[in-house]
Amino acid sequence: MKKLFLLAVMALMVFAVQAQTEKKGAVIDFKEKSIDFGDITQGDRVEHTFVFTNSGDAPLVISNVAVTCGCTAPNWPKQPIAPGATGELKVVFNSAGKMGKQNSVVRIYSNATEPIEKVSLISNVLPKGTK
Repeated sequence: MKKLFLLAVMALMVFAVQAQTEKKGAVIDFKEKSIDFGDITQGDRVEHTFVFTNSGDAPLVISNVAVTCGCTAPNWPKQPIAPGATGELKVVFNSAGKMGKQNSVVRIYSNATEPIEKVSLISNVLPKGTK
């Protein structure tokens, strides 16, 4: 009886581990999660398009994209991204009024298995006339 119980518990554990490793739903995979522009001059606007793929088995829906300040403006697809398809998140950083090292973090909220992803734009803003 004890052996049967132990066998049943082990079978349940194997099933539970397998269920956890199988991710169902949308999965957002970014080609890159940050871009470093290096030195830029105060007032410059830089932009980057982050490319991502839905590597899951359900449509990916981005519900919101939040930025750390008004100096960063995102543009993302409003339509669902089919499994296997790619999408683009365009982000523009305006360095007006900024100085020194900048790390503009963008949070992507979606129905993916990891519901919050982050990408960032990095730069070092120099005063006008020094670059």
